Amino acid sequence: MRILSSIVLLLIVGCGDNSSTTTSSLDPAIRADGSTTENSVEDAGFISWLDAEFATEMDFSPLAKSRQGDKSAHGELDDVSEAAQDRRLEWRRDSVSRMHAGFSRDQLDAEGQLSWDLWEYQLETVELNTPFRRHRFIFGRGGPQSSLPNNLINYHRVDTLEDMQAYISRLNQSRRYLLQYLERAQLAVADGVRAPFFDYDQAISEIGRVTSGAPFTEAGDSDLWTDIIEKISALQESGTISGQQAEELERQSRGALLSNFKPAYDEILAWLVLDRANVSAQAQGAWSLPNGEEYYNVRLRTMTTLPLTADEIHQLGISEVARIQTEMEQIKRQVGFEGSLQDFFNFMREDDQFYFPNTDQGRSDYLKLADELLAAMSLKLPDYFGILPKAALQVRRVEAFRETPGGAAHYARGTIDGSRPGTFYVHLADMRATAVNRLENLSYHEGLPGHHMQISIQQELENLPRFRSYRGYTAFSEGWGLYAEYLGKEMGGYADPYSDFGRLSGEIWRAVRLVVDTGIHAQRWTQDQAVQYALQNSPRPELSVQSEVRRYFNNPAQATAYKIGMLKIMELRARAETELGDDFSIKAFHDAILGSGSLPMPALEAKIDAWIASVRNN
Repeated sequence: MRILSSIVLLLIVGCGDNSSTTTSSLDPAIRADGSTTENSVEDAGFISWLDAEFATEMDFSPLAKSRQGDKSAHGELDDVSEAAQDRRLEWRRDSVSRMHAGFSRDQLDAEGQLSWDLWEYQLETVELNTPFRRHRFIFGRGGPQSSLPNNLINYHRVDTLEDMQAYISRLNQSRRYLLQYLERAQLAVADGVRAPFFDYDQAISEIGRVTSGAPFTEAGDSDLWTDIIEKISALQESGTISGQQAEELERQSRGALLSNFKPAYDEILAWLVLDRANVSAQAQGAWSLPNGEEYYNVRLRTMTTLPLTADEIHQLGISEVARIQTEMEQIKRQVGFEGSLQDFFNFMREDDQFYFPNTDQGRSDYLKLADELLAAMSLKLPDYFGILPKAALQVRRVEAFRETPGGAAHYARGTIDGSRPGTFYVHLADMRATAVNRLENLSYHEGLPGHHMQISIQQELENLPRFRSYRGYTAFSEGWGLYAEYLGKEMGGYADPYSDFGRLSGEIWRAVRLVVDTGIHAQRWTQDQAVQYALQNSPRPELSVQSEVRRYFNNPAQATAYKIGMLKIMELRARAETELGDDFSIKAFHDAILGSGSLPMPALEAKIDAWIASVRNN
């Protein structure tokens, strides 16, 4: 893309000249003492304009506002129709046009020019993906059938009577919102696009779990009803509302759930069950969709932000699997295991010592260990980072209605005001799918120094436009998460060899993903081929492998971003160490990586090259 070339140029020119008076006030390599510089009048005006544009963009998504802690549209649900997508795209085009008319890129400092190019890059990415918007499966993993209750339970904050009334307003709008998604799924089917059979099965199962229990059935309370009662009770206990008001809120909530929420789920369920009969019994990759090869290439470009082909990524994955298995062999010998590496994989999958019991106590012990690992890691951060996150972090089990045995752990960002901490979520439905020796590695990836650290720092950076605090690139964030797993060893982690094997298990899994994702979507692998390759080349439990492979069918190319991003960060670090020698500082390098927020890989590379030049010339 043209925009990436301009990003590279601006960073080399804008950051490499020591005589410049417009050096970024955020660049920690140059501002090592933590001091800051005010933006120029031009840059300050441009930031204000971008912030106003971003506020307008957020008006398109009331749910996104709530996730950010903004209650200004707390009672609304998004318009998710294709017409709304068209309006948002037209607004984005107009915004870029007005940016060109109202500002001069040449008058901005390096960070201002980078903001300019990233604002354009967002438009280019949307334009690139718009022809394939019906290719993205609606009712699959993380679809609206689970994301809507997740948003209401975890992100709709209730502090006042008005907040609870806004919650009820959203319940009353849920039918319109959910049926817009159903219409989009039906339009996709008309174009010959259907999700794999297991997406139908998962959505059907999740709908059953969401609508099980009061007020929908008599079997206990549903998770949504439990949340409603807890939020209303908290208002009453704080004296914010009276008992009579609490009863009225419960009555209105029940009515909204039964008259709007449940009927929408029933309609979607009926369609899923009916259309399930039209779905192939064999899952097929992106190649099977209309113009599928081009679609997959667009997805690879979007996820990696690099011009890599499927074949290049596939071969890279094969070579990385071989390299990491050599390191695994060393640990196998270290612990005295006799047998092949595949035998060792089976031993790690099956031996009880690597799993907590499949009980409530076992789940509690797992969460407690995660907290302990993160607490220990937080004490080591100042030795490796100058910029540290302020936001709190919590570890939680995924709610029952969206929990999947073997499902991937994930991170949910907190709010910038600290009212909601960052959350490291884990699936604990089946403890045999959650190996203990991988928990240390997982905690570093999702928590510290991984996603929580990177995303919290991004949100907390000052003197950058707000869109750069919230927008991200998968290769950057997931590449950082995987790099954080590696960094944990340098920081004194993985003292136990089995935990270190867990680290390698995490890394090889991301290498396996390169092979499997491209195998599925470019080389026409079956689901069974993908599962068998993963089982033969990693120690991951079979339930987890099956869940993960389904994820790759569901979301083409996303799985490639982790290893591609990590390898780029490792490449940049090796370059900096070689070129700077004794002047290399790991703290300054990490601050340079994180100090401008999430970036496409070419922009990150240009920034680090400019940082190396600035250190060498000082």
